[in-house]
Amino acid sequence: MKQYVIDELRPKDHEAIKGYMEENYSASDMDGIYWIPLEQDILTRIQKEHTDCQPFYFAVDLEPNLIAFEMLIRTQKRMRCSCMGYATENQRNWLMGLADSIFDQLGIKI
Repeated sequence: MKQYVIDELRPKDHEAIKGYMEENYSASDMDGIYWIPLEQDILTRIQKEHTDCQPFYFAVDLEPNLIAFEMLIRTQKRMRCSCMGYATENQRNWLMGLADSIFDQLGIKI
């Protein structure tokens, strides 16, 4: 799995990130997994066409010592579809920028 991983989190960083994620994004049924929706303007042509599959998400796994932003774009409505797949360069850059901005907002130095 391709991921953007930030490790060596301190306990206080983990708690700050957890609070931020719970406040701003939906959580899955599995503890520590969050869903970040993609913005409409960065969807691929096929993702825009697959309105029944929308919205699209990146999954985020928050563990006590790390956070992993998965680069696989998913839909919660289907297990497999041609609109799902690894992020484009634009989508990847958007997610990495978002991840970095979360750390900046929380004052966490990495």
